[in-house]
Amino acid sequence: MLTLKADIRDTHTEPEEVRKAGQIPAVFYGKKEASTPISVPKTEFLKVWKEAGESTVVTLNTPDGVKESLIQDVDIDPVTGAPRHADFYVFEKGHKVEVELPIEFAGVSAAVKDLGGVLVKVFHELKVEAQPKDLPHSIEADITSLANFGDQILARDITLPKGVELRVNPDEVIATVSAPREEKEEEVVPIDLESIEVSEERGKKEDSETTEDSEASVVASENQRTQKKGE
Repeated sequence: MLTLKADIRDTHTEPEEVRKAGQIPAVFYGKKEASTPISVPKTEFLKVWKEAGESTVVTLNTPDGVKESLIQDVDIDPVTGAPRHADFYVFEKGHKVEVELPIEFAGVSAAVKDLGGVLVKVFHELKVEAQPKDLPHSIEADITSLANFGDQILARDITLPKGVELRVNPDEVIATVSAPREEKEEEVVPIDLESIEVSEERGKKEDSETTEDSEASVVASENQRTQKKGE
């Protein structure tokens, strides 16, 4: 059994002051429980949260008595990644609760391993209902049946633990395998060697003609200077 000591929190105290004291500001509530601000030890909360997630019963020892609860939500600091606030949902004893459990994909898909297919995980959580004591930490989805492209695992294909009931459309697609994307080959343009040779010959001819024109210009200039001197 996972247990946390919870103190009633003075709402006039700034949350940052609570955190500096090694506590996490929190609140518990339920259908028959008024929303009550509390604080829990940060170190102990981290241990319990890691083990319980949002699907395992956590017992809160409060000045108002023992509360059986589930961790409903945790606010995370986007910079440090540390929890800043936690919500505990207190359930009624003898009543079922509806939660979303993480899906763990297990097994080997032949379509992925042998055919190079891509496993597409449509859902990462599955909504179920159960007595709190019957809630598993996660739901396992076996992908062994995915042998060909387009094969699917539906919600109704998942084997649920005893006492756990599905609370989504049974025909919802949980996972499938798609064919790998074909990479387009770059078109190789053949090199026309003849055109290159023609271009080279043309270039040489043009260079030769340019040289001859230059030499002719020099000779003409010399002749003009000689003629002027004779005059």
